[in-house]
Amino acid sequence: MGEPRDVPVEFGVSKLVIEDVSRVFPPVHGGHPVRALEPTTLTVGDNDFVTILGPSGCGKSTLLRLIAGLDTPTTGKILLDGKPVKGPGPDRGMVFQSYTLFPWLHVADNIAFGLREKGMPVPERERIVAQWLDNIGLRSFARHFPKQLSGGMQQRTAIARALANDPAVLLLDEPFGALDNQTRSLMQELLLGIWERDRKTVIFVTHDIEEAIFLASRVLVMSARPGRIKADLRVDLPHPRHYTIKTSPEFSALKARLTEEIRVEAVLAAEGH
Repeated sequence: MGEPRDVPVEFGVSKLVIEDVSRVFPPVHGGHPVRALEPTTLTVGDNDFVTILGPSGCGKSTLLRLIAGLDTPTTGKILLDGKPVKGPGPDRGMVFQSYTLFPWLHVADNIAFGLREKGMPVPERERIVAQWLDNIGLRSFARHFPKQLSGGMQQRTAIARALANDPAVLLLDEPFGALDNQTRSLMQELLLGIWERDRKTVIFVTHDIEEAIFLASRVLVMSARPGRIKADLRVDLPHPRHYTIKTSPEFSALKARLTEEIRVEAVLAAEGH
């Protein structure tokens, strides 16, 4: 990949609308209810790549699970393409930090899992799997099982499995958090390259400020619990992005601002506010 060029990125109409969504967990063992997420309103555009930053326990993963339909809001509603989210569905692909591949299936069959569940004819299924094996650079590992793969290879497979279903939105919950720094950097470039080519709507939760800036068209900062969105910053860095952009003055300025935003919330979280 060469030096970054200034390629405009156009964002479409609203893909995802979150209206006054909150989540309060019931008390456990006679304790108090836990307000994990304050009423939150957010609009995510078609083709947008949104990263979410915030201190531990601020509700980032809770918000992602609500969008995925894995949990139910206490108040408010979530609309995807104008339709209420009422549970998990193929229109949302989810990738977790832990390696959630099916250990009894090899790489190709893991990628094909959702396609097979939808009843897709074998020739079309095989074409899509082959395409994604090439996209993630694992064609020669198609018949390997997850235990035979490195962590980075497993996450590449998990991302391909999610995207093979052609979801409207890709949701990622710290997917690179368990990887070493070099592998994590390569995975960031892989995911960003896929987004720059396919322009999927992506929501990505991370603790890593550099990762959040490098990947995103927007960075959201969440407050200490109970979580709310306290900042929404547009990232106006050119595409395609090369890792060298991390040394640019624009990148450094945005990193400094976000570092201060996160530091304030981390202090509040540590003090129990």
